[in-house]
Amino acid sequence: MTIMRRLLLGPAAVLVALALGAAPAAAQRQPTALPDSAAGGPAAQAAGIVEAMTTQERAASIVMGHIPTQDAAELTGYMQSSGIGGFILMGANVPGSQAEVRTVTSAVSEGIEVPPLIAIDQEGGDVSRLSWDAFPAARTLKESSPAETGAAFASRAALVAAAGANVNFGVVADTTPDASSFIFGRSLGADPVLAADRVAAAVTAEEPLVASTLKHFPGHGAAPGDSHELIPSTTETLERWRESDALPFIAGIDAGASLLMFGHLAYTAVDDAPASLSERWHEIARDELGFEGVIVTDDLGMLLSTGMPEYADPVRNAVRAVAAGTDLVLMIVHSTPETAAQLAAGIATAVEDGEIAEERLQDAAERVMTLRLELAASGAVWAPCDDCEPAS
Repeated sequence: MTIMRRLLLGPAAVLVALALGAAPAAAQRQPTALPDSAAGGPAAQAAGIVEAMTTQERAASIVMGHIPTQDAAELTGYMQSSGIGGFILMGANVPGSQAEVRTVTSAVSEGIEVPPLIAIDQEGGDVSRLSWDAFPAARTLKESSPAETGAAFASRAALVAAAGANVNFGVVADTTPDASSFIFGRSLGADPVLAADRVAAAVTAEEPLVASTLKHFPGHGAAPGDSHELIPSTTETLERWRESDALPFIAGIDAGASLLMFGHLAYTAVDDAPASLSERWHEIARDELGFEGVIVTDDLGMLLSTGMPEYADPVRNAVRAVAAGTDLVLMIVHSTPETAAQLAAGIATAVEDGEIAEERLQDAAERVMTLRLELAASGAVWAPCDDCEPAS
């Protein structure tokens, strides 16, 4: 991911506006004013901002939280009081129209100097928070060409941007031929080779508009079971994984995906721990696949839903994830308005106690801040255009 890719947003937004049947004038690029000290590119800017933070502030900046409300004052208060780096929109946050959603997302970023990451699960089809997304989704696209996949995801990314979100947890890189699998209807193909081309097309289409996310690394296809209820596991070897399940993730990374979401699933031949808590899988993503973006957990609340005693403490789960190499911890299920701050406090304490290296937290905070700065500097502002005519 580079800032240069998103600086292509102007023409890309026009093209997508045309695909949506809207006039190009409806999309206007208005970069957010960044701190005066922000010189030398997003990564250098992020390093300076993070350097000035306390340990607690750094810890909060790598937490993505959620509260189930559309109340603007509650959302603004939640974000400002916690200091967290991101918010995920779920169904309870999404009203019935695009304009109403923008009110919600505006409240989330109100008064925050560097706008937070605002994420949404907009895969289309089976997982869709924006009910007006009628573009083709995985059940159709898995039999379609990469070009058709790219067109659908460009249009979908435009809807996400128009709603005021800047991160889409939308590209499923898992592959499985098993129609009974919970991921089958969300996957872009049963064949990893063919799915890889569609995944790359989806990422390439989304990135000029929003930060695109690959999920759920290292892939649910080989591990039967639903990670919303248990820890799916497989004995598939690393060698076999490299030849099969890895291919769509490699393609998406090479296409420039900004984020990589780690799943709560175990490849026991590699590590008994779920990938989201596995240092080995983080090493593979960074050192072998060359991923340089933001690593985010799947919802940590899912670990609690397994009922397994070792995952009963959400703070411990967050600490383990960051220590393993995660940059951004996400929790939705079983969370309260206090949970995000509790996770941040626990991460800060773990740094002070030496359980998480100070350099590890700094690296995570810099990666998240870099992405926030990139998005702020290049984001599109979508607004109604009363005088515009639909494109023919």
